[in-house]
Amino acid sequence: MGDQSAAARRARVTRKAPSQSSAPEPPQSHSAKPPARGRGRTGAGREDARPPGEHANAINPRAAPSPIDPQGATSARSRPEKGPAPSELGSVRNGKGASNAGPSRKAVPARKDSARRETGAVPKTKEPPSTGPPAVASYCCTGADGSGGVKSGGVGARRLRDVLKTLSLGRQDTSEAAERVNQLIRTLVSAIRARESTFSSIDILGTGSYYEHVKISAPNEFDVMFTMPAPRVELEQCGDSGPFYYVRLKRNPQGNDLDKFLQEDGTLAACKMLFALRNIIKEIVKSMTRTEMKVTVDKKKAGSPAITLRIGNPPTEISVDIILALEVRSQSWPTSTQEGLKIEEWLGSKVKQEYKWKPIYLVPKHAKNGRVLKEDTWRLSFSHIEKDMIKNHGNTKTCCESKGVKCCRKSCLKLLKHLLDQLKTKDGNRRGLDKFCSYHAKTAFFQACVLWPDDKQWLFTDLESCFQKFLNFFLNCLNNANLPHFFIPTYNLFSRRLIDKASSDFLSKEIKYEINNRFPIFEMQN
Repeated sequence: MGDQSAAARRARVTRKAPSQSSAPEPPQSHSAKPPARGRGRTGAGREDARPPGEHANAINPRAAPSPIDPQGATSARSRPEKGPAPSELGSVRNGKGASNAGPSRKAVPARKDSARRETGAVPKTKEPPSTGPPAVASYCCTGADGSGGVKSGGVGARRLRDVLKTLSLGRQDTSEAAERVNQLIRTLVSAIRARESTFSSIDILGTGSYYEHVKISAPNEFDVMFTMPAPRVELEQCGDSGPFYYVRLKRNPQGNDLDKFLQEDGTLAACKMLFALRNIIKEIVKSMTRTEMKVTVDKKKAGSPAITLRIGNPPTEISVDIILALEVRSQSWPTSTQEGLKIEEWLGSKVKQEYKWKPIYLVPKHAKNGRVLKEDTWRLSFSHIEKDMIKNHGNTKTCCESKGVKCCRKSCLKLLKHLLDQLKTKDGNRRGLDKFCSYHAKTAFFQACVLWPDDKQWLFTDLESCFQKFLNFFLNCLNNANLPHFFIPTYNLFSRRLIDKASSDFLSKEIKYEINNRFPIFEMQN
């Protein structure tokens, strides 16, 4: 019996042994967990869901997990979704995020990671959504290559701030330059008033980037209007040009000092007035040669309303553009301006009404008829209002004040102006880049402020995405050959009559190259 019991126990042990040593492994599908992968893809779709109107590529860099950072993916899922704030319609907000997120956005590597994950080589939690946008959002770089794709990686908010620092004007240099310019202007105005009765009532109005506080790099260019009150005038639009007019004086039995500049048809000869002022200034400058300040007068440029003076010698030379301007107060703005100045949602209806009560200015600028210049036309100028809008640019009164929230509107304008300047420096006048000027950037800036009127859409902490959206807006205007004048919307600054397609295409190509390569142009030394 003992032997039989022992044999029975050995038999039971033998029957159990195979189940312990040769038990089959769980199926591969159990370890790979396809249902979990399916849930992962669905979850990614929910993460990418956005409210209506928000661009599919509007992504916050903090919500874009690194391909090797599972924790980042978790925090992205837990991050509350935002509405379609245009300040987020851009690329990643800092250089670090760009470098981490960039490679994972390329189509081919994403497919390879997906294939490795199917074999269990790549953990599911480490893979960003396969349908995620590129690191530089296509909203900001539409058409940057033939397929609309863009290389990953933004320029980086910190780097943009560093660029802005290099563009800031030195306080000491600015003070010295301003003092020299003011001294010259005071001398000119005093002498002009004494020499010619026609210009005895001229006054000074600072315009341009220096007085708008958006001058970049160096305080070496100043624009100053010499304004003079005009009598009652009639404005006759020059064709369908929009901003160009013929000026006629209304009847005045007593006559006035401008009668000497009237043409036979009764129009005020812009070229004659500018020529007279230019000669007076040249005489004054000649008499200044004995003083310590060296001043020269540039040769007249065809079609230019400016009398350009230069103080000193290169490289510290200062350029001063003197612009004659008629100040018209006695009548409402021309009908061509009725659909312009759409600032109700940005600065408010009250501010718009205040601007409408301000005078308009007319500067002696030749209208173009094909390649022919019309010498006796005057162009409307709104420099005084443009200066006020840039200085008081906030949707709220406290924007950029010492105790208010700082926005990046003016910073974005400076960066675009710097980009255009650097491209001109690199390429010279090749392919017509000299046709583009800072006024194009300023006009696009005003249009962008109207499109995105809220201060929260221009937070300085969102500098990179804001610059990207602004740059993309400028590109769209360029590619569509459509940049309406802000005050006279029927006048297109990018029309083919003014800028040919080849020049527009070349600038567009250059800007897209800078976007795709993280703005190497910003590394250039001025």
